[in-house]
Amino acid sequence: MRRPNVLLTGTPGVGKSTLGKELASRTGLTYINVGDLAKEGELYEGFDEEYECPILDEDRVIDELEDKMREGGVIVDYHGCDFFPEQWFHIVFVLRTDNSYLYDRLESRGYKGKKLQDNIQCEIFQTLYEEAMLSYREEIVHQLPSNTPEDLERNLDQIMQWIEQWMKDNN
Repeated sequence: MRRPNVLLTGTPGVGKSTLGKELASRTGLTYINVGDLAKEGELYEGFDEEYECPILDEDRVIDELEDKMREGGVIVDYHGCDFFPEQWFHIVFVLRTDNSYLYDRLESRGYKGKKLQDNIQCEIFQTLYEEAMLSYREEIVHQLPSNTPEDLERNLDQIMQWIEQWMKDNN
C-alpha cells in the first residue's frame, strides 16, 4: 500500500464532507462519502420512519469498499465508524463542532424534532469520539475542532502534513 487510508467521522453537520472533498483535491487521494455510495448502490436494509432516513446495510457497504481500501489512498467520510474493519485505516479524525454552530447547520438541512435533538446530544456526549476510541487503536484517533473556516484550513494543513509523513515513512 503506497498511500494511507483516512477516516473522517463525527456527528452529521460537523464538516466531514467539506474537509474530505478539499483534502482529496489537494492530495490526490480518493474521497468516498459513504452516504452517497449507499444512495448510488441502494445499499440499504430498510427505512427508519422515526428519523425519516434509510437504514444502511453495513455488510454491503463493507463489500463495496473492500477492494478500494486494500489498494489504499482512500478518504472515507461517514458519521458512524464501528462497523468498518479496524485494519482499514491508518488514521481516524473525529470532527467536533460547538453546538451553537451545529444546531444552525442541522436546522438548515431540515433536521427537526427528535432527529435534531439526538444529533445535538450525540455531539454533547462525544458519542462518535467514544465509538472511534473503542473501534480503533487509541494512538490513531484524533479530535479536530470544526467550527470556522480557519479551523478547516488548520485541519487541512495538519492532515496533509500527516499524509506526507506517512508516505515518507512507508514508501
